[in-house]
Amino acid sequence: MTSVQGARARARIEITAAIKDEARAQLAAEGAAKLSLRAVAREVGMVSSALYRYFPSRDDLLTALIIDAYDAVGAAAEQALADSRAATAPDDHLARWTAVCRAVRAWAVAHPHEYALIYGSPVPGYSAPQDTIGPASRVALVLIGILGEALAAEGVAPPPVPAALRPEAERIAAEFARDLPPAHDLPPALAVAMVAAWSQLFGLVSFEVFGQFNRVVEDRETFFATAADRLGREIGLLARS
Repeated sequence: MTSVQGARARARIEITAAIKDEARAQLAAEGAAKLSLRAVAREVGMVSSALYRYFPSRDDLLTALIIDAYDAVGAAAEQALADSRAATAPDDHLARWTAVCRAVRAWAVAHPHEYALIYGSPVPGYSAPQDTIGPASRVALVLIGILGEALAAEGVAPPPVPAALRPEAERIAAEFARDLPPAHDLPPALAVAMVAAWSQLFGLVSFEVFGQFNRVVEDRETFFATAADRLGREIGLLARS
């Protein structure tokens, strides 16, 4: 790459970052539904036609912000797992589960508008493309990976599946087996328990981020940590003796 090409690449990276930063500011002020390329262009000192060379449409810009948000919370979960592995005993799968859940909450509380973009109300007229699926899966893959490690170490005993739920549990397990790496295969009882806990995790986070705990829960960090630990135990993760 020539020095001129390198300078152009750096300039493009910087301008792209400035556009995204301004778009995030608009998300915080107006919400995703009111995101406007013209308004973003005006605030970053560009004409609209120049901004279109970076993001051809509002949906392209939204997709970039969504991917960034999913990647950010996914990276927080992955780092929490790495840190927990370094700080806890190899068989303390419950501690790792709780650490990852707490990292997801911490990221969401620190970035409420980005959290709302990916876990809040759908944006009218926007349909997320396939590009978002990988980033959106990162947190779930971390949690499934913890359960897979616990399963291999006989550190998890999932609750029995009611007969009425058995076909769905088997379907979910088959989907995991088809779409995820082999290390993430889970038996039906554990797969369905994981999906239930995953949805409850984000329900807890959403209640806090969107204000549903106001005048109800005051010590929210302790409340969440206790709830996350309980979710892990309900899946069947065994507490370290």
